[in-house]
Amino acid sequence: MTQNRPNNPQDWITRWQRVARRIRVPLGFLSAALYLFELWRRAPRPAAVAWSLALVLPGLWLRGYAAGYVKKNRELTITGPYAHTRNPLYLGSMLIAAGFALALLSWPVALVLAVGFAVIYIPVIASEERFLRATFPGFDAYCRQVPRLIPRLTPAPDPGSDGAPGAFSLSLYRKHREYNAAIGAALLYLCLLFLRLAFRAIVHGPR
Repeated sequence: MTQNRPNNPQDWITRWQRVARRIRVPLGFLSAALYLFELWRRAPRPAAVAWSLALVLPGLWLRGYAAGYVKKNRELTITGPYAHTRNPLYLGSMLIAAGFALALLSWPVALVLAVGFAVIYIPVIASEERFLRATFPGFDAYCRQVPRLIPRLTPAPDPGSDGAPGAFSLSLYRKHREYNAAIGAALLYLCLLFLRLAFRAIVHGPR
């Protein structure tokens, strides 16, 4: 007789991670191809590009700010932006992606990015939380005070800091190479400004 194996609530994390790893690169290429197609199909509106900065710049700032605090796998970071949200790096990435979708005013791009973030980040966050819970005894108490993604307005108190809020570390920022996100965003804005002109020159040729 075959016994039914008990359901393990963590199994879905492992299975989803396998799927996410397989589709992450193809999904990235699909997003890039769709973005270029939408850019070729319609000219970006200057107002939309300008408004996109209201999402992209805070996203870049949040990622850079978080990179100066986090010490991956070495300690539970609960100060700086981590006193407001448990995943400031991912929240920053979502703001950046939303900003560039807004820059094109493209629902297909927004939909693909939203699905991509859900498929990739949900299992990643679940896996990281499982690791942190098993590694750091104070993680559950931290979770009770700080939301997973949407930030709280006031910082959660750090019981072990004696009131000290922690300090941003430029060396950590450089170690995590978070400046690459700013470079990538600058290149994307250059594409928004000049790539369509290049497309038109290729299609129509010199006049």
